[in-house]
Amino acid sequence: MTAIDFEKFVERLADVSGEAILPFFKTSLSAEDKSLGGVFDPVTEADRAAELAMRQLISDSFPSHGIIGEEFGSSNAEAEYVWVLDPIDGTKSFICGFPTWGTLIGLTHRGHACYGMMSQPFIRERFYGDGRAAYWRGPARTTGGIEERRKLSVRACPSLEKATLMTTSPLLIEPEQREAFHSVEKKVRMSRYGGDCYAYCALAAGHVDLIIETGINAYDIVALIPIIEGAGGIITTWQGEAATNGGRIVAAGDQRTHKQALEALSEKIA
Repeated sequence: MTAIDFEKFVERLADVSGEAILPFFKTSLSAEDKSLGGVFDPVTEADRAAELAMRQLISDSFPSHGIIGEEFGSSNAEAEYVWVLDPIDGTKSFICGFPTWGTLIGLTHRGHACYGMMSQPFIRERFYGDGRAAYWRGPARTTGGIEERRKLSVRACPSLEKATLMTTSPLLIEPEQREAFHSVEKKVRMSRYGGDCYAYCALAAGHVDLIIETGINAYDIVALIPIIEGAGGIITTWQGEAATNGGRIVAAGDQRTHKQALEALSEKIA
C-alpha cells in the first residue's frame, strides 16, 4: 500500500463517516449513557452508524487488517496493520450542538502510530499527518476559493509561563491526579477547557502550547499522534513514554514546555 493510496483511502473513510454523522448533528438526538452509573459517557446512533460504515469499508478493502473502535471493540488487534477509530470524539459536544467534535481515524503499524486524521465534516476541516509532516485542509479564506491546504507547524514556547494550556475538563481528570494538573495550570499564562480532539489539532496548528489529560483510550489518541509529531510537537504519557495506548497524556508544541510540564507533574505524583 503506497502512501498516496493510503491517503486516498483515509479520505474515503472520512467521507463515509461524515455522511453517516451529519444527518444527526444539530437535531433532537437522544443519547444513551455507557457509563453504567459512572461519569456520564454518551453514545448516539450517529457514533454507531459512522463506525459501522468505516469498519465495513476497511474489512472490504483490507481484510487482513485489524480494527479497534470505541463502539464495537477490537477485531484482529494483533495484525501488522490496525485501524484505530473513534467515530465521534467529543460526543458531549456533539449532542450540545458544538462543532469541536471530530472523527478520529488512526493506523498503527506493528504497534506504532503511523498515520492519523481528524475530520470535522460540519465545518469541513481535516487535519492529517504521518509523523513526518502534517497538514490542514479546509474552506479557502480567499474570495472565490473553494478549498485550501496548509502545512501545520507548532509554535515555539520556551516556558510554562508563556503557555496556553487546554484540557477537555478538569473534572475528567482522576481526583488523585487533579492536584498535579492544577499545579501546572497555576504556572501557565492562560488555560482553556473544552475542545476535545480539536484542541490537539489546534496545538499542531500553533494556536495552543500544552494539553494535559488523563483517562485517555487508544482510540482517543492514536490518530492525533502522527498529526502532532508531524507538525513538530511531542506527545507522551505523564511518565514520558509512548502515548499509543493512552492513559495520562501530555502534548506540547515545544520540547521545553513539555519537559517543564512533566517535571511539575512528577513533583505531585511522586
